[in-house]
Amino acid sequence: MSDMTQAQNPASKPAASKPKLRPRPQVMRLTDAAAQRVLELTKRADSEIVGLRVGVKNGGCAGQSYTVEYAHEIRPTDEVVEDKGVKILVDPKAVLFLLGTEMDYKADKMQAQFVFNNPNQISACGCGESVQLKPAEV
Repeated sequence: MSDMTQAQNPASKPAASKPKLRPRPQVMRLTDAAAQRVLELTKRADSEIVGLRVGVKNGGCAGQSYTVEYAHEIRPTDEVVEDKGVKILVDPKAVLFLLGTEMDYKADKMQAQFVFNNPNQISACGCGESVQLKPAEV
């Protein structure tokens, strides 16, 4: 076969290599204080738990609020975040709203709570119980 014929024959072209997949970004990260609190809650729970499940629900004066609850099992659709020796399970419907979020734990004389430092947060209500979030741009 001549060079001209080979160039016209698609079967003789070398196979194109598949593009490399980008590593998936970690949805959330925890501060040392948050990881310590998750560890304490895990040890103190009435029944065995695998970690905390974090999500977002509609409601509140700003439109949405964060949810945190005990997780007794890892669901097939959960996004599992392992950070600083603890597991956070992210509800799949909340992943785009939580992408890039830092979970912290703050305690003072009046209250103790998990705090979410979220780059996707547009606004929050005055009482701090609800937020307005936009999906992350990926």
